[in-house]
Formats: sequence, C-alpha cells, structure tokens
Amino acid sequence: MPKLRASLPVLSALPAFDEKTGDLTVVIETPKGSGNKYDYDAQCGAFRLADVMHEGQTFPYDFGFVPATLAEDGDPLDVVVLMDAPVPTGCVLTARLLGAIEAKQRKNKNGKAWERNDRLLAVATHARTHQHIMGLADLRPNELDEIETFFVNYAGTKGKTFRPLKRAGAKAARKLVKHGMKAFAKQKG
Repeated sequence: MPKLRASLPVLSALPAFDEKTGDLTVVIETPKGSGNKYDYDAQCGAFRLADVMHEGQTFPYDFGFVPATLAEDGDPLDVVVLMDAPVPTGCVLTARLLGAIEAKQRKNKNGKAWERNDRLLAVATHARTHQHIMGLADLRPNELDEIETFFVNYAGTKGKTFRPLKRAGAKAARKLVKHGMKAFAKQKG
C-alpha cells in the first residue's frame, strides 16, 4: 500500500504553469452547462456552492481559476476554458492561453469602488474540436461578444456591474498571469 503524504498541496497553490509543457494550469470550478456556480474554498480544500443561477441561465464554457495567482479582487485569476465536453468540478487540466477580456467590476450598482476582474481565455490542451484555435482571432464570429455579455448579465443578476475594458492577446494575458503569480507569492510572505 502506498504511503500517504503528510500534507498535500491545496489546489489553489499548484503551479500556475505546467512544469513539463509550460501550459497554463487550470482548476475547473463550474462546468459548462451548469446552473450552479461553485467556488473553491482553500480553507477546507473543497468546493462550495456559491450561487444558483436564474432559471434557464447556465455557464457557456467551463470556468475556473489559475492556481498560485492572485487578482485585484482577492481571488485567483479567472479563466474561461474551451473544450469538447464539460469536465467535473475540481478537475485540474492544462490549457493554451489565448488571451483575456480585461474588465473591471464593482460590487453594487451604486458603489464607486471598481476592481479589476479580468477573464483569461484558454483552450484545453486535450481539446480536439478547438485545437485550431491559436488566438482570439480564431474564435467564431461574435464569440467574444457572447462571453462578455454572459458576464455582464450574470453580474447584473447579483447586483454587480461588470464592464469589459478591452480584449488582449496571449502575450498580454501571460503578463496578467505573471503579475498574479507575483501578487500570490507576496501574499504568501
């Protein structure tokens, strides 16, 4: 029988980039098609039900986070993952970074404090039907508009305002990840 390690790393502390391939590491919180939103809770090492979406509303893509990163909103960087079929909550995968929707969000419509709340976009390394997508320009027409609209509407149902600022390519998205890694390391002390 194999020995159990004394302490396993929590999912939020896994390396942001796969050491072998250099691809982005992603932890899926909410699978494509889910009407429930889940958040990873590093305190207990489990996923918590964060929200039940309005009737008929579901996540259009798998949604998760990049471990070992910290965004301005205090959470790990968010990432939308394109792949063939949804994977379960908690699945760890690697993905090719395509770009980002740089955005800001405020907690309520009357609030004045805006925080950056970017959405990275990536294709799962194992995806077959999306392998031809190498950058944002390879997405189908209006796909980025649809993703932005989803997040604007979803935030609105929570009394928040999500405002896309610009779309950025893979190089800029990689810089966002590196910045998030530095913020995470600084927080860890």
